Amino acid sequence: MPTPPDPEQPPPGPVLEPVRVVRQRRFDALAELMREIRPDPVTSEDDTRELPPVPASLPPPSGAPGPSAGSRRAAVAAAVAAAALVGFGCALLLPGRQQAAATARPAPPVTTAPPATAPGGPPAPTTPAGPAAPATAPDPDGPGTLRQGDTGPEVADLQQRLLRVPDVYRDGSTSGTYDTTLTEAVARFQLWYGVSGDETGVYGNDTRRALESRTGVGDDS
Repeated sequence: MPTPPDPEQPPPGPVLEPVRVVRQRRFDALAELMREIRPDPVTSEDDTRELPPVPASLPPPSGAPGPSAGSRRAAVAAAVAAAALVGFGCALLLPGRQQAAATARPAPPVTTAPPATAPGGPPAPTTPAGPAAPATAPDPDGPGTLRQGDTGPEVADLQQRLLRVPDVYRDGSTSGTYDTTLTEAVARFQLWYGVSGDETGVYGNDTRRALESRTGVGDDS
């Protein structure tokens, strides 16, 4: 394997120092050139005299808008913005006012025409219309329904029929009054025989048919 050659030795002699060349920058050279071309002017007392004072308000030049035109434009813009806000607020409040007026408007009173009278005769007296009778809703248990508080021969017939059913109305009264004892007996009959079409303890159509089928239809003895 070849050995690397020895590094060359520097020749004997004095050591050379690096030389730095100082060059002016472009800006410095340009400044020097300007100084040579145009020397600094010598100021005198005449050149330092004060300028006359500027008046506080100068008339605007012809053709340029003055302060009155600017204020007029600002006033017009403010008026347009205020009108837009007022219109928007009225649009929001108008439906609410219409609804309130519709709800607060009273219904017109109902007037009845007076009866016709014969010519030349005295007017017939008019009678004020009374309150209308409330409509009665149909009984959900059917017509002829008996419940607690009713009296009469139909209640007595119900009591006699219940006495024929074993252990439903034992030793019950036949006074014809639908009392608490009779209500409990009717409810017991509905529970034992599966009657579910009527209210509990109310003698309706379904309970009537079930009881009459077990005691005989039209049998009052």
